[in-house]
Amino acid sequence: MKFLKKLLKWFVLPIAIIVALMYIFDVDYLIKAVRVVYLHGKTTAYLDDYVHFDNRTIHHGTAQPWANAKDYNKVKGTDRLEAVNKELGTVAYLIIKNDSIWHESYYDGYGPESKSNSFSMAKSITSAALFKAIEEGKIKSLDQKVGDFFPEFTKGLSAKLTVGDLSSMATGLDWDEEYASAFSITTRAYFGDHLEQTMLNVPVTEEPGKKFVYVSGATELLAMVITKATGQTLSDYVSDKFWKPMGMEQDALWQLDKKDGIEKAYCCVGSNARDFARFGKLFLHNGDWNGTKVLDSTDVARMVTPRFADSPQYGYGWWINNYMGKKMYYMRGHLGQFVICIPQDNLVIVRLGHTKGYQTKKTEPNYDPHSNDFYVYVDEAYKMLGKMKPEDGEGNKRNME
Repeated sequence: MKFLKKLLKWFVLPIAIIVALMYIFDVDYLIKAVRVVYLHGKTTAYLDDYVHFDNRTIHHGTAQPWANAKDYNKVKGTDRLEAVNKELGTVAYLIIKNDSIWHESYYDGYGPESKSNSFSMAKSITSAALFKAIEEGKIKSLDQKVGDFFPEFTKGLSAKLTVGDLSSMATGLDWDEEYASAFSITTRAYFGDHLEQTMLNVPVTEEPGKKFVYVSGATELLAMVITKATGQTLSDYVSDKFWKPMGMEQDALWQLDKKDGIEKAYCCVGSNARDFARFGKLFLHNGDWNGTKVLDSTDVARMVTPRFADSPQYGYGWWINNYMGKKMYYMRGHLGQFVICIPQDNLVIVRLGHTKGYQTKKTEPNYDPHSNDFYVYVDEAYKMLGKMKPEDGEGNKRNME
């Protein structure tokens, strides 16, 4: 009995005090962070963490399965590709050529139907939903003010903030895009259960529309606008306008901040490699899906064109890279999720996995906004296709770290 009293005093009681202090100082979201991440042996968000959150279904309609190329999977991954896949924990690698699956490999128990977290690839989907809402007249234009939808953004610098600024990451929002810090607003947004209120309290501290600064809060606020403008949840709108007409083979899941809450739109669509790849096909075909116009071609062009000359790596929700003399644009997510589009050669490359390659910081010499694994996934695809010599390519020159 004395032992139990000591246990209560020296173990249970301090924990209770810590938990109480978390609620008092409004950092109780850390309880969920510990439960979801650290108690599962992780140090950050991970591919299958969606099972620990509330989700809303993105319903699919009539499935339109991918065609397999006549030489499907006859060429294995290069030694370099397989080494990087092993080092970085790739779970899926696909090459889609001329709208047919030419190569696909899965690892770590994953397969064609395995769901995994999109992370920030969801930003590309959310921006596509914005342009669709504009096409339908539910949002006036990229220049419509956020304050038209939320009065919290009608004063000072925030009154200048537009939906186009949100999509192109030119917001001036006071946002700490820090994934490792337990106390950053990004961590609060990921694990907290009052996401809308969190967003409405984020101030605009620099003039919007002037420069590119990547912040996840921009996409979250954009999703809140889309939801209010369309009168649908983001999941339902994306289901009606993309998942169903594009013949997705599976329902997807979009993480919510709480039960019946709002989507974490800056991240967290749970789907599979083949269905993620469909956005690559859609954009390669300028918004046309097998004869159905899903997006206007001018909108697709706008999304994959840089808004700012000094930030050529980003358009409206899509990353852009001019490599090998070819324009490439892509969806990108935390831990190295990629859907890479190369329109010149009608290629889509998909990579999903546990870890990403190294990306230089702006303060480092030879800063490159594209992580070094991007070049490996592209280079090795071209070698497999017989369009590049084994010793060529940036991927072989960049160490994976």
